[in-house]
Amino acid sequence: MNQVIELLNSHRSIRKFTYQPVAQEIINTLVQAGQAAATSSFIQACTVIQVNDSNKRSQLMECSGGQAYVGEAPVFLVLCADMQRNKLACEMNDAEINSGYTEQFITATVDVGLFAQNLTVAAESLGLGAVYIGGIRNQIARVADLLELPDMVYPVFGICLGYPDQNPEVKPRLPVEVVLKQDSYNDSNDQQTIAEYDKSVSDYYRTRTGGNKDMTWSEQMSGMLTKEARPHMKAFLKDRGFLLK
Repeated sequence: MNQVIELLNSHRSIRKFTYQPVAQEIINTLVQAGQAAATSSFIQACTVIQVNDSNKRSQLMECSGGQAYVGEAPVFLVLCADMQRNKLACEMNDAEINSGYTEQFITATVDVGLFAQNLTVAAESLGLGAVYIGGIRNQIARVADLLELPDMVYPVFGICLGYPDQNPEVKPRLPVEVVLKQDSYNDSNDQQTIAEYDKSVSDYYRTRTGGNKDMTWSEQMSGMLTKEARPHMKAFLKDRGFLLK
């Protein structure tokens, strides 16, 4: 155990922020930390849009299902998977990009995830809090138009940043023995282990909500994964030049 691991293990989603502004120099530093993350074949396929305009913030809040902190957080960033810049690189060398491959979609999206995690950990190391906003994909076409995103660019998620005005408990994660397998995928003991883990998640929710929410992890997953999951995404991504091959 060291300070880095302790910081990683203490991550919480922060949804309430103080009014203290975050200096632009700090935001620039966080983006640079994001850029230092691993990137597949050096494609560097993440673009960050810092949204300052209050009207755009209000619309993004609507797109994300009315999550108030999207409009209230001192900083709101939208992280995009961006192959347009790589297309430009090809054009600069008199070459035509062979785009639309599913592999390109995967590598660009993974790049965004790695970038975001670096950025978030860096933010937390400076005393900031953050929460990811996947809800912007509820109305992803509207978000893309609002941010004037070209083809071959799509918004993956947003991040609210600011100085925390709350101190929530750390949400318990799945036991390592469920996640870490040796040599092959063996889940023979997972059901029993998850049943035990469910108790800790239920206790967490009851404590966090003062008894208003009592749900296990498996109940949460079974409630979520038996419903449609943004069925508009496939058509949107194809329209943007992804998942064509």
